[in-house]
Amino acid sequence: MTQDELKALVGQAALNYVVPGEIVGVGTGSTVNKFIEALATMKDQIKGAVSSSEASTLRLKALGIPVFDSNEVERLSVYIDGADEIDHQGHMVKGGGAALTREKIVAAQSAQFVCIADESKLVQVLGAFPLPVEVIPMATTRIVRQFQAMGANAVVRQVNGQPLVTDNGQHIVDVNGLKIADPLAFESEVNNWPGVVTVGVFAHQKASVCLLGTASGVRTLTF
Repeated sequence: MTQDELKALVGQAALNYVVPGEIVGVGTGSTVNKFIEALATMKDQIKGAVSSSEASTLRLKALGIPVFDSNEVERLSVYIDGADEIDHQGHMVKGGGAALTREKIVAAQSAQFVCIADESKLVQVLGAFPLPVEVIPMATTRIVRQFQAMGANAVVRQVNGQPLVTDNGQHIVDVNGLKIADPLAFESEVNNWPGVVTVGVFAHQKASVCLLGTASGVRTLTF
């Protein structure tokens, strides 16, 4: 199966975790786009969605799924999103789509985080994928230096020769060369650096379930 077909497979499988009559938390990215397409087939059975990005909001609305502001919703039963990496404890690296801050916000108000990914995303230790960090622009250079002092290589993500601007008006620093052996401690440390909005390690808001697309079907991991 192609990677696109694997994404469609787990997107469809995630419907089993959507609670009829409730509002579902929806993430961002190419795998989530497949889930949104699947979700449209049962849109009359749910109240709507809370979205983690402008891109997902547009896609949901285009398919006739109402989108609520997160402040309007006290609690979500489930948040469904992809990952750039996930380890065997459910810790993830996220932010390849530059939506990591809003993804953490929606994950934090959800009772369950269901990660949907293809099997290439499952790793022993986080760090093979560049770690995204959303930062306030005036702190960018200093934060790049802090990662360099750790022995990593950090660069500001660019679009058309200019720094990418997130939905929150911030920049993304992508960090290569890390081995994140203790995701909880690492997340706590970097989140405390002045100027960091969100680090893309999801350890405090880790997945409780991962639906992993494989050549032999969907493999379910629970944490």
